[in-house]
Amino acid sequence: MTTHETSAAPLGLRERKKQKTRERIRREAYRLFAEHGYEATTVDQIAEAAEVSPSTFFRYFPTKEDVVMQDEYDPALAEALRARPADEPIVEAILNSLRGPMGEMLQQDRDELLLRTRISFTDPAIRARQVAEQQRSEEGIAASIAERTGRSTTDLDVKCAAAAIVAVFTTLVRHWVEGDGKEDLAALYERHLPLLSRGLDF
Repeated sequence: MTTHETSAAPLGLRERKKQKTRERIRREAYRLFAEHGYEATTVDQIAEAAEVSPSTFFRYFPTKEDVVMQDEYDPALAEALRARPADEPIVEAILNSLRGPMGEMLQQDRDELLLRTRISFTDPAIRARQVAEQQRSEEGIAASIAERTGRSTTDLDVKCAAAAIVAVFTTLVRHWVEGDGKEDLAALYERHLPLLSRGLDF
């Protein structure tokens, strides 16, 4: 997945160079994963393809797993939500965010997102880390809800709402991957995320 700027403030030359290096490492890693498989690809191979040293690789990604685990979606969504009206219901705010730059990001990153998600669902080491990553995502959504509503991030309703949103995200992405990415992921969010607003009316 590509690293995206999530701040309106322009980056300095040093930060732009670091961002380009990170993007090159990630791009070459995913190219090698697609060609040889995740398990068969080594850090040394990724570093060589990206024309950096292994030590430089580890400055950007502490482990090979982090190439898959790290992304910019949570901070990008948080920023997009800050731009939405504070009185807009959270599900509607998320959907409107996905109709803008967030949706464009999903489309731009489609192939890497598909490969990344397949790896995260099948590699045992990464699957073990998914629990912690999901908790971080829930905390990020809870922080956005709390910021918009003036409620605490420890409010149980806020925490449950965040957990439900992340659970739907996870289920939709899994469904999308199982269908080989043939469906439009943003359209899946559009169709199924409102289930949370309507309530479970089964």
